[in-house]
This record gives sequence, structure tokens and C-alpha cells, in this order.
Amino acid sequence: MAADPLTAAVSERICKHMNDDHAEAVVAYARHYGGASEARQARMVAIHAEAMELEVDGQRLSVPFDHRLSDSDDAHRTLVAMLRSLPQTN
Repeated sequence: MAADPLTAAVSERICKHMNDDHAEAVVAYARHYGGASEARQARMVAIHAEAMELEVDGQRLSVPFDHRLSDSDDAHRTLVAMLRSLPQTN
């Protein structure tokens, strides 16, 4: 099955999934990759080939990717890899 291109509908689907099922990961992206170390709340509002757009404590924040995403599978792999590369806290 071919991956979906990163259309607005795919972005919306990814954001809904991340916000509903992985809210703690979205906060972690904001803190680590977005430099918002004091972030308390974060929502993913869009995902584009170049960056994810977050709303962090009421402010918009763009978090660039290390490469241009090619499709929805690449977005999934990249978001998982970004989360796995975060320092572990105990």
C-alpha cells in the first residue's frame, strides 16, 4: 500500500492522532526541538514537508525537520525517530 502525500487532510489526521493519543510526545517535541523548555501544553496544529507547527502555551511554534518529508510514512518514521532520540528522564 502506497503512503499518502502530505495533503491538508493527511496533516489533519496526523495532528488529531498525535494530540489525542500522544499529547506527551507533542510537549516533548516543543521542549526539546522547539526550545520551549518550560512548555506546559502543546498541540500539533499542522505538519508540512519542512516542519511541524505547534501551539505551545498559546503561542505558535515551528519545529523544522532534519529533511524534507516525502509522504505520510516518512512523517510517521520521522516523528517516532525524533521521540526515540530524546534524552530519557527517570
